[in-house]
Amino acid sequence: MSTLTTEKAATPPRRGAAILANRLALGFSRHWLLVITIVLGLYVGLPWLAPVFMRLGWTGAGEVIYAIYSTQCHQLPQRSYFLFGPKTMYALQEIQAAWQETNNPLILRQFAGNEAMGWKVAWSDRMVSMYTSIFLGGLLYWPLRKRLKPLPLWAFILLILPMAIDGGTHAVSDVLGRGVGLGFRDSNAWLAALTNNVFQATFYAGDALGSFNWWMRLITGLLLGIGVVWLVYPMMEEWMADTVREIEAKFRNAGIPQ
Repeated sequence: MSTLTTEKAATPPRRGAAILANRLALGFSRHWLLVITIVLGLYVGLPWLAPVFMRLGWTGAGEVIYAIYSTQCHQLPQRSYFLFGPKTMYALQEIQAAWQETNNPLILRQFAGNEAMGWKVAWSDRMVSMYTSIFLGGLLYWPLRKRLKPLPLWAFILLILPMAIDGGTHAVSDVLGRGVGLGFRDSNAWLAALTNNVFQATFYAGDALGSFNWWMRLITGLLLGIGVVWLVYPMMEEWMADTVREIEAKFRNAGIPQ
């Protein structure tokens, strides 16, 4: 994985560039977990700044964050957390009353909030669950990194399969229902029948905090995050350790101080 060139064969400018490139690679390889954790922390935290900026009246900055994360998430408001309002999440009917009477996701996603309801986080509750669990998993990985081995591929598949099923059935539901809020994953009548309506109606229908759909997005996101950290981070640890040994050995052989 090292890019160190043969120092004796390189001209002085190219030799200097090769040494610099390898010093950068060596530094990253030694501190890759810290770098990734910082970058991921910024990536996970930025969506929460969007409602803060909107609250402060810095609408331009807030809209930039919404625009950036709109390329990675549906941003449906009924499946998003809200800050600075009376509720953490709102039902689709409440969003429609405040915005537009529509089930078109392309229109619904444009609603960022208002002074009365608060402002939504720049990505959905599923994305919050998934990426926050990866970030926190990286922090937990630090004390375990010397003992934790990469997760077997079959186990990783089992951990991400629930999200594939949950997200896939939501997509099918929205298509068959010709819009969000109209499909079998919105009413969850099938689940109510299976459980003989043992829970309250608010548990089955919709996407609100505490509903079946909310729990599924939370749990499947956590499982995917655990799977990613457990599979990728131990592999990265091995790759980076090999890179460190390789570059350090070549530096020693070339008489280059580290």
